[in-house]
Amino acid sequence: MIENPYIRVATSYLKKVEKPLMSKDTVEILIPWNKDTIISDHGKDYLSKIPCFDGFCCIPSHINYQQQIGTFYNQYYELKYKPKAGDCSLTLEFIRHIFQSQYEIGLDYLKILYEHPHQILPILCLVSSERGTGKTTFLNFLKMIFDKNMTLNTNDDFRSQFNSDWANKLIIAIDEVLLDKREDSERIKNLSTARQFKAEAKGKDRQEIEFFGKFILCSNNETSFIYLDKEEIRYWVIQVPPFCESLKNKLDTLMDILKSEIPMFLYFLINREYSTQKQSRMWFTPKQIETKALFRLKQSNTSFVEREIADILFYILERRELDKVQFQIQDIVISMENRRVRKSISYSDIQSVVKTNWGLISKNSSYTKYIICYDGEIISSVQKGRFYTITKLFLIENFVDLLNL
Repeated sequence: MIENPYIRVATSYLKKVEKPLMSKDTVEILIPWNKDTIISDHGKDYLSKIPCFDGFCCIPSHINYQQQIGTFYNQYYELKYKPKAGDCSLTLEFIRHIFQSQYEIGLDYLKILYEHPHQILPILCLVSSERGTGKTTFLNFLKMIFDKNMTLNTNDDFRSQFNSDWANKLIIAIDEVLLDKREDSERIKNLSTARQFKAEAKGKDRQEIEFFGKFILCSNNETSFIYLDKEEIRYWVIQVPPFCESLKNKLDTLMDILKSEIPMFLYFLINREYSTQKQSRMWFTPKQIETKALFRLKQSNTSFVEREIADILFYILERRELDKVQFQIQDIVISMENRRVRKSISYSDIQSVVKTNWGLISKNSSYTKYIICYDGEIISSVQKGRFYTITKLFLIENFVDLLNL
């Protein structure tokens, strides 16, 4: 039972109640309550004991939390755990397991979440095709720390037009994520740096609110859980390995120990110096959060057309032992036809990749033309006209997995 569960906001009375969830957890919600019912249950004098507010606000803070800000009721929740000196060695071992070589940056990320909840942060993605890596455990660990200020959503929850249940949360986590449509990625990408957001509840008008949510995505699918452009810089993708032996031996008690160490871990975060300085609106630079897992994810989103063009050019470079090659769009079209590429690829499709995706600029002069024949042999001749130049290094850097190197 919540002590003094009623509040009055403007002219409306509300009751704080703990709503049970399927997870056996509860979430505190405010339900409209009739004034006469309160009098009937507690007597007329009780009304004078009910706190009154002019309206709602949602101001995240963990160190200097205030339930009442001015004459407004703060809908952000106070954290259960307070920092306390002590040992948190298992928690640090677990954090190192999740972030690996980016351990210090991972600690900075968690310190920022705790100390500066308004700060925009990258979209953290934990991926692994293997089971038993600790991705879900990490989400549950954060849920224990940030409690009602974090929500665990499904793919459908995120895609729903009704978003009021997560619009004012610090962390929006999605486990077993599969948001492989371009509009899904665009929505998350835009929200990750948004300052304002239109929250919508069922049966109510949309309302513009301040937005400070951070997205954390977990998936067993390493290469196609979300669509990414090659230029994307807002995602931090980490491939989490299976548990090491020392953690594997503690699995039965891991969550209990992590829970018991939360006060000490918060104390550790507060007293730890940052290993990085804010260098972008998302604090970290794209280089700092660059990983092989992010590179593989971007490559997996490469279109069929782009893969075929890269494969043809790399084949020529390899067979003729060249460092760079010149070509016209029509040369690629002929080589594709000779290789019997099944999917219909137009001149404009190839031109779009070469000019828009790769940023190549044509030059008008003599060049060596290469064509792949039906039998895989390459014929060459000197031609005049507008041509593009591409290097072997460019293809290796951008298509290393696709070229089976």
